[in-house]
Amino acid sequence: MQIGRLEMSIDPRMSAFYNNSMDSPSASVKRILILTSDAGFGHRSAANAVAAALDERYGAVCAANIENPMNDRRVPLLLRSSQDDYDKLVRTAPKLYNLGYDLSDAVAPAILMDSALTVMLFEALFRLVQRIRPDAIVTTYPLYQAPLKAVSQVRRWHIPLITVVTDLVTVHTIWFHDASDYCLVPTEKVRELAIRNGVASEKVEITGIPVHPEVLHSAGEPSVLREQLGWRNDLPTLLVVGSKRVGRLRDVLHLLNHAALPLQLVVVAGGDDALYAELQTTTWHLPTHTYNFVKNLPTMMHAADCILCKAGGLIVSESLAVGLPMILVDVLPGQEVGNAEFVIEHRAGAWARNPVAVLELLHHWLDRDGQGLAERATNARRLGHPRAAYAVAERAWAVAEVGPRHRKERPRSVERSRLVAWLRRNNVALPDEL
Repeated sequence: MQIGRLEMSIDPRMSAFYNNSMDSPSASVKRILILTSDAGFGHRSAANAVAAALDERYGAVCAANIENPMNDRRVPLLLRSSQDDYDKLVRTAPKLYNLGYDLSDAVAPAILMDSALTVMLFEALFRLVQRIRPDAIVTTYPLYQAPLKAVSQVRRWHIPLITVVTDLVTVHTIWFHDASDYCLVPTEKVRELAIRNGVASEKVEITGIPVHPEVLHSAGEPSVLREQLGWRNDLPTLLVVGSKRVGRLRDVLHLLNHAALPLQLVVVAGGDDALYAELQTTTWHLPTHTYNFVKNLPTMMHAADCILCKAGGLIVSESLAVGLPMILVDVLPGQEVGNAEFVIEHRAGAWARNPVAVLELLHHWLDRDGQGLAERATNARRLGHPRAAYAVAERAWAVAEVGPRHRKERPRSVERSRLVAWLRRNNVALPDEL
């Protein structure tokens, strides 16, 4: 049988796994499985961006499925609940989180984590791959690579795997794994880190963090966009993006409201109902537009002159893609510190550690007819990757066209037998046919 450009012989035990798709009228449709997690917004948002780019580029001949294996009932509750506990931990016990992050960010701990993750996630991923029968897999979360390698070894069947790194600078060792055919990274620093951690240089590509194609499509002349949004056109516009994950916004907004700056405020509460209720009852002393949860944030970003937000990988990447200078007011330990330092190093924004610092920055940036603001907008635009989702989609499509291949590893049958035995010793449920 020929799949894409590769000739391969099918293991009889695998025939039921893929043959249904080969014999169906939709045999030309390539299935791309996108794996993600809901530990924070960034991983899911990157997955959504890639899926949208695949749909736009390849339409009816590509079926992209986004799945979160962490929600599978077969996954231990400890791991499933870690998604909800992430924000709580980094906010209530930042030093403890930092300690755990630093201690695990090395080769030996990463190997131990791989073993534990394989035990906890193997069955969920095995069944998911069996159900979807993908031609390629894209993961925007780092915990799936080791279990997928085990699935591949047990099945003797390799499905092309692409890892999309969603942190700009501070990247944990566990992101880098030999199970991946390609490691797509956001910056040169992460590329160098991937290579230092053993990823072959030809497998590492700089694409940027995928942002939704709508960020690109919603571009327009700011004055026209502001008119459409009902905003004023005669004042610099500060877009403030909040959520339940963003702290200190109330103090910052209170100070700005009484600072008499020549400024227009646009405040998005981001689903924080309590904050939105306060915004609605505030007596504003400068032109202010308030929103709760919005679906047109990319349009708002293109219409603004500056953004005040947290240092999450998603919002930072979107701001860079738009060319929007950033005032970062909430920086969580670990990855977000790296994001903030990246923005500062390249003079695309600043880290304001208190409300007064926000006021000082705006005074400096708005001085001399906004020269400081314009310089940082140019720097942000230079760093941005507005087409990152398309770059990932194109790479995913290319490997999907080649498709899965049979692993010719008879000399390693002992290694496979040991893996199966090890999984069973750790009470991992395996199909009877194995």
